[in-house]
Amino acid sequence: MTRAILEVRNVWKRYGKLAAVAGASFTVEEGSIVGLIGPNGAGKTTLLDIISGVTRPDEGRIIFYRDGEGIDLTGRPIPEITRLGVARAFQIPNVFDGLTVLDNMRAALFASHRIYYKATKSYKAYHRIDEEAHRLLRLVGLSGKEDAPAGGLSHGERKLLDIAIALASRPRLLLLDEPTAGLSAVEKNTVVDIVRRLNSEGITILVVEHDLDVVFGVSRKVVAMHEGRVIAEGSPSEVRENPQLRIAYFGE
Repeated sequence: MTRAILEVRNVWKRYGKLAAVAGASFTVEEGSIVGLIGPNGAGKTTLLDIISGVTRPDEGRIIFYRDGEGIDLTGRPIPEITRLGVARAFQIPNVFDGLTVLDNMRAALFASHRIYYKATKSYKAYHRIDEEAHRLLRLVGLSGKEDAPAGGLSHGERKLLDIAIALASRPRLLLLDEPTAGLSAVEKNTVVDIVRRLNSEGITILVVEHDLDVVFGVSRKVVAMHEGRVIAEGSPSEVRENPQLRIAYFGE
């Protein structure tokens, strides 16, 4: 039986009279790729903000399972959530434009593993960080771009770098916020291949995506939101035919 790695339990987030997230509940199974979909304003990014610690919910709980233990992430600071094994790549890439691609990765690795590396300033420690940086850049298809300034990368390459930075913390659960937004068809295929590769290496992935062909093609399970609520949850084929989803997207 597949175990849950994340449980979203009756989460609410209000801004005045508007409920951006209205009692959302669903589970993410360990080792899976789960797609989170919905029209603009459905509450998807707000929910990712809550899971990753960017904002606090007004009600509800976020439970993350690590080694069989349920850990309440609700309201914890971002660094603590990251150390526990949850990382996020953003819709707008969060990179240092003035640094090279490699230096972006070095900064992420030093920040993520400062406790591990602070005991020594030896060449060996720096060499291990560089080895890991090059490995992650190869993993996302940015090998050969190490010396390029991050600000000079294409939009698609910046998104790949942001994913690599998220991977620096060695997450068990990776949150991806619209990883294919603004990309060409070729770039979208590259991102899909990378998502599948990361999942095959044991990383569970929760992906917010507007491109339904992408999300239905890559996800094992799909959760659909509308006006802050979960309106459908199941396999891609089940959710695709859900009448509430068709009303939300197409007004049928």
